Amino acid sequence: MRELDQLLERYLRHAYAQDSEADRGVFLRLLDSEDDRLWRWFMGYEECPDAELAALVQRIRGLPA
Repeated sequence: MRELDQLLERYLRHAYAQDSEADRGVFLRLLDSEDDRLWRWFMGYEECPDAELAALVQRIRGLPA
C-alpha cells in the first residue's frame, strides 16, 4: 500500500539513523505486521495492542512529511 510506504519511509528519512538498536528492532517488528492492521493503527481506526509498536506508530505519525 503506497500510503503505508510513505509513512514508513518518513521514519527511515527522519529517525532511523539516530535511533538505538532497540528502537530499530521495534521498527522491524512493526514491519512484520499485516498491511491492513498497520493501516488501521496509523489512521487511528484501531489501537495497537503492543505498547512499543503503538508508541512508534504515534511517533511516525508526528514526524514531518
